Amino acid sequence: MKAASFDTLEFAKRLREAEFTEKQAETLAFAVADVVASRLATKEDWAKLQHDLEEKIARLQYDLEEKIARLQHNLDEKIALTELRLKHDLTLRLGGMLAAAVAIVAALVKLL
Repeated sequence: MKAASFDTLEFAKRLREAEFTEKQAETLAFAVADVVASRLATKEDWAKLQHDLEEKIARLQYDLEEKIARLQHNLDEKIALTELRLKHDLTLRLGGMLAAAVAIVAALVKLL
């Protein structure tokens, strides 16, 4: 993390004006400077964080799109298979009904 700008000299000067001793003013100025430097985020820190988050979001979006495409492909295959089974079942039923109708017609022709 890049250190944020903090003017220790100006801060110590203001403390001395508020009747702090030279040693107290310098000690407090350096302590505050350390906190500012180690704990506060800079514009560069925020920019890097934003960039990292954008990269992660892009990767997640790519992964999600890939998973959706695979699910769509699997769903399309299952739908096609179901349609094929349905056609097969309907063909068998229609064939059975046709055979029964022919048998009934043949039986009626013999009877009449």
